[in-house]
Amino acid sequence: MNRTVRTGSAIAGAAGIVVLAGCGAVTVGSGEAESSTDGDTSSIEYSDGTYSAEGTYQTPETVETITVTVTLENEAVTEVEVTGDPQAPETEQYQGEFIDGIADEVVGVDLDDLDVSRVAGSSLTSGGFNQAIDQIKQDAAA
Repeated sequence: MNRTVRTGSAIAGAAGIVVLAGCGAVTVGSGEAESSTDGDTSSIEYSDGTYSAEGTYQTPETVETITVTVTLENEAVTEVEVTGDPQAPETEQYQGEFIDGIADEVVGVDLDDLDVSRVAGSSLTSGGFNQAIDQIKQDAAA
């Protein structure tokens, strides 16, 4: 019986690692890039400019898409614009609230420090925003 408990604990622990790895995808990607520089622990550098990307997210009714445009200066966000094309009335409300509140959350923040989870009561839109930011990080990498 102890063997079964140990096996179950090992499986649960491994599942937890898989779940946590999924949550930390950006961190894992950054770690891989850092380890390839032979011990250099500096972060990825991003070029100044304006970048746009789309992100999608699932609601109970539909799959929604937003477009995120950020301007970077010295690796920090100086401007942000989010546009959407909501497919459901409830999505229109939440996207609107997200769009109205996102600048307060991200302007002045270093690109590597962006991790939006909820803005003005909208949590699902954040998933699409973070997806777009991941693409922008790739596009802006110097």
